Amino acid sequence: MNSVERVTRDHSGPDIRCEDLVRIYSTEGSEVQALQGLNLVVEPGEVVALIGASGSGKSTLLGILSGLDRPTGGRARVAGHDLTAMRPRQRIEFRRHSVGFVWQQTGQNLIGYLTVAENVALPMMVARRRDRADRARRLLGLLGIDDLADRRPGELSGGQQQRAAIATALANGPAVLLADEPTGELDDENSAAVLDALRRVSETSGTTVLIVTHDPAVSDHVERTVQIRDGRTSTEVVRRFDADGRTETVEEYTVIDRAGRIQLPAAHVSALGLRDRVRLTHTDDHVRVWPGHDDRSAR
Repeated sequence: MNSVERVTRDHSGPDIRCEDLVRIYSTEGSEVQALQGLNLVVEPGEVVALIGASGSGKSTLLGILSGLDRPTGGRARVAGHDLTAMRPRQRIEFRRHSVGFVWQQTGQNLIGYLTVAENVALPMMVARRRDRADRARRLLGLLGIDDLADRRPGELSGGQQQRAAIATALANGPAVLLADEPTGELDDENSAAVLDALRRVSETSGTTVLIVTHDPAVSDHVERTVQIRDGRTSTEVVRRFDADGRTETVEEYTVIDRAGRIQLPAAHVSALGLRDRVRLTHTDDHVRVWPGHDDRSAR
């Protein structure tokens, strides 16, 4: 009854691919480089959290991936579309069919005087889909709020509103769902419910989900977390979950660019007192990093 058809893709390869992405803003005679050669790959069906502090470049990246902004340099492809080459009309079709978007503020996601079901059906009406009522019911069932179909957004809790927003964003079956701080205004319980809903959507429909947030707790609910810092992706954490959804293993990675540069996690830099320069030792299968001011010999 609540099953939703899986996403169909007419492209091969990743659903999101950013290569050396640069975005420069000019403000009052000065330039701000929001993205500085960012690289990111997200495969079909992945649920990825992109975490960064304010000013790290994550909102700029989201604007580019959603087709609302253009990069200054580099390349970006989403759902098979080259975002650097699309014309205005193509961008409209891209946002209508290929990518869904969930904002932090409910007022940007839902129309207050429409019911939940009417909100979900509206994008399908614009796209002239005939199965609007049936698909709306199925999406609301998948999100666990089909019993709220006839209510208006103001009659729902914050978590219920966000799940209605997710259903609305999925209305036309996009390959990629972008979520901007979807739990930013929610308590822990509702945040967990929304994140579980996003993971369930991906598992059921094959939708690729990218969650952009400043909240590190979100990483506990997804298999892959990418840290963004100073306009670049810096580190990744990969979690493996057991059948009950509990974390089994955690592996941390750092990103290496084409020039061989890496960003070490801030916690490691602080704990080891790394600064100015560091010493390196090369073994058969790995490289060790030592404080440059430490007189200990490499072991």
